[in-house]
Amino acid sequence: QVQLVESGGGLVQAGGSLRLSCAASGFTFSNYAMSWYRQAPGKERELVATITGAAGRPNYADSVKGRFTISRDNAKNSVYLQMNSLKPEDTAVYYCHARWILSSSTYYWGKGTLVTVSS
Repeated sequence: QVQLVESGGGLVQAGGSLRLSCAASGFTFSNYAMSWYRQAPGKERELVATITGAAGRPNYADSVKGRFTISRDNAKNSVYLQMNSLKPEDTAVYYCHARWILSSSTYYWGKGTLVTVSS
Protein backbone atom coordinates (compact mmCIF):
# COMPACT_ATOMS: atom_id res chain seq x y z
CA GLN A 1 0.00 0.00 0.00
CA VAL A 2 0.98 3.63 -0.36
CA GLN A 3 3.11 5.04 2.41
CA LEU A 4 4.75 8.40 2.98
CA VAL A 5 6.85 8.41 6.12
CA GLU A 6 8.36 11.66 7.32
CA SER A 7 11.32 11.94 9.67
CA GLY A 8 13.81 14.51 10.89
CA GLY A 9 11.59 16.82 12.87
CA GLY A 10 12.52 18.03 16.32
CA LEU A 11 13.34 20.99 18.51
CA VAL A 12 15.86 23.55 17.28
CA GLN A 13 16.85 27.06 18.27
CA ALA A 14 16.13 30.00 16.02
CA GLY A 15 18.81 30.31 13.38
CA GLY A 16 19.42 26.59 13.36
CA SER A 17 18.87 23.96 10.70
CA LEU A 18 16.95 20.74 10.24
CA ARG A 19 16.64 18.30 7.37
CA LEU A 20 13.34 16.54 6.87
CA SER A 21 13.08 13.32 4.91
CA CYS A 22 10.09 11.56 3.40
CA ALA A 23 10.34 7.93 2.32
CA ALA A 24 7.75 6.88 -0.23
CA SER A 25 6.53 3.43 -1.19
CA GLY A 26 3.63 1.81 -2.99
CA PHE A 27 3.61 3.99 -6.10
CA THR A 28 5.87 5.03 -8.98
CA PHE A 29 7.72 7.81 -7.25
CA SER A 30 9.14 9.54 -10.34
CA ASN A 31 5.61 10.03 -11.70
CA TYR A 32 4.62 12.18 -8.77
CA ALA A 33 5.28 15.78 -7.88
CA MET A 34 6.36 15.90 -4.27
CA SER A 35 5.61 18.67 -1.84
CA TRP A 36 6.06 19.69 1.74
CA TYR A 37 3.17 21.37 3.52
CA ARG A 38 3.01 22.65 7.07
CA GLN A 39 0.33 23.41 9.58
CA ALA A 40 0.98 25.63 12.57
CA PRO A 41 -1.28 25.52 15.63
CA GLY A 42 -4.56 27.26 14.91
CA LYS A 43 -3.69 27.87 11.27
CA GLU A 44 -4.57 26.29 7.95
CA ARG A 45 -2.23 23.92 6.21
CA GLU A 46 0.01 25.75 3.74
CA LEU A 47 2.24 24.74 0.88
CA VAL A 48 5.94 25.17 1.64
CA ALA A 49 7.72 23.74 -1.39
CA THR A 50 7.12 21.52 -4.41
CA ILE A 51 9.44 19.62 -6.71
CA THR A 52 8.37 18.17 -10.02
CA GLY A 53 8.80 14.51 -10.98
CA ALA A 54 11.50 13.80 -13.52
CA ALA A 55 12.97 17.26 -13.98
CA GLY A 56 13.02 18.06 -10.29
CA ARG A 57 12.15 21.74 -10.65
CA PRO A 58 11.50 23.36 -7.26
CA ASN A 59 9.04 26.03 -6.20
CA TYR A 60 8.82 27.70 -2.83
CA ALA A 61 6.47 29.74 -0.75
CA ASP A 62 7.70 33.30 -0.39
CA SER A 63 8.05 32.81 3.35
CA VAL A 64 10.79 30.18 2.94
CA LYS A 65 12.59 31.28 -0.24
CA GLY A 66 16.32 31.48 0.29
CA ARG A 67 16.13 29.46 3.52
CA PHE A 68 14.61 26.11 2.54
CA THR A 69 15.67 23.73 -0.21
CA ILE A 70 13.57 20.85 -1.49
CA SER A 71 15.23 17.96 -3.28
CA ARG A 72 14.41 14.43 -4.31
CA ASP A 73 16.23 11.19 -5.00
CA ASN A 74 14.15 9.09 -7.37
CA ALA A 75 16.48 6.12 -6.90
CA LYS A 76 15.71 6.14 -3.17
CA ASN A 77 12.04 7.13 -3.50
CA SER A 78 12.69 9.98 -1.14
CA VAL A 79 12.16 13.71 -0.90
CA TYR A 80 13.95 16.06 1.44
CA LEU A 81 13.54 19.51 2.88
CA GLN A 82 16.66 21.27 4.09
CA MET A 83 15.62 24.07 6.42
CA ASN A 84 18.15 26.71 7.35
CA SER A 85 17.93 29.95 9.31
CA LEU A 86 14.87 28.63 11.07
CA LYS A 87 12.51 31.08 12.73
CA PRO A 88 9.94 30.56 15.50
CA GLU A 89 7.22 31.10 12.91
CA ASP A 90 8.43 27.99 11.10
CA THR A 91 7.10 25.94 14.01
CA ALA A 92 4.53 23.52 12.59
CA VAL A 93 3.77 19.96 11.70
CA TYR A 94 5.36 19.31 8.32
CA TYR A 95 3.62 16.95 5.94
CA CYS A 96 4.89 15.15 2.88
CA HIS A 97 2.51 15.13 -0.11
CA ALA A 98 2.61 13.24 -3.39
CA ARG A 99 0.50 14.22 -6.41
CA TRP A 100 0.33 12.23 -9.65
CA ILE A 101 1.61 14.41 -12.49
CA LEU A 102 -1.30 13.42 -14.75
CA SER A 103 -4.13 14.08 -12.31
CA SER A 104 -4.34 16.35 -9.31
CA SER A 105 -7.13 14.16 -7.94
CA THR A 106 -4.66 11.37 -7.17
CA TYR A 107 -2.57 12.31 -4.17
CA TYR A 108 -1.29 11.00 -0.86
CA TRP A 109 -0.34 12.47 2.50
CA GLY A 110 2.11 11.46 5.15
CA LYS A 111 1.27 11.67 8.84
CA GLY A 112 3.59 14.56 9.52
CA THR A 113 6.61 15.40 11.63
CA LEU A 114 6.73 18.18 14.20
CA VAL A 115 9.25 20.99 13.91
CA THR A 116 9.56 23.32 16.88
CA VAL A 117 11.77 26.40 16.66
CA SER A 118 12.51 28.10 19.96
CA SER A 119 13.37 31.78 20.23
